[in-house]
Amino acid sequence: MKVIAFNGSARKNGNTHTLLVSVLERIEAASIKTELVWLGNKPIGGCVACYKCLKNKDARCAQNDIINHYLQLMLDADGIILGSPTYFADVSSNMKALIERCGMVSRVNGDLLKRKVGAAVVAVRRAGAYHVFSSLNSFFLIGQMIVVGSSYWNLGRGKDPGEVRDDPEGMKTMKDLGDNMAWLIKRLKK
Repeated sequence: MKVIAFNGSARKNGNTHTLLVSVLERIEAASIKTELVWLGNKPIGGCVACYKCLKNKDARCAQNDIINHYLQLMLDADGIILGSPTYFADVSSNMKALIERCGMVSRVNGDLLKRKVGAAVVAVRRAGAYHVFSSLNSFFLIGQMIVVGSSYWNLGRGKDPGEVRDDPEGMKTMKDLGDNMAWLIKRLKK
């Protein structure tokens, strides 16, 4: 059993990272392997609507870059976590590219991610997080994935790196999310 988490923040060790690590620690405590991938701060191109993935049906994006590696990580995992900061009330551009391209390839190849477990994690300074949460969850839902909830919306508040640790409800939400995700993955594997 394995969970892959993607950090869509331009800050490698910012608040999104802190929240994701909190979730992953609980999943690891349940004896499930985890991996955290930072999408980086170099641009990843979005979908160019070439539809070669539809024609080829080879479970790969024809742009043939890092996205194919990320998609393979998703395919090899039982659970997928997408984490993004809130940028102008939406996901980061690299997270959007991951969603567009992995989502398109998955959909045109018979919903490759179907029935995997998914969870969204959002870092926010003040407002706009719910739209980010919805954008991330839309990736899971259109892919026929099983979305895991927590004790509140999966977000933590903080501006400067590490400030989310000062949001007790946000940190509890991440721990509960990790516990719920581990519980569900283990039940599905029985």
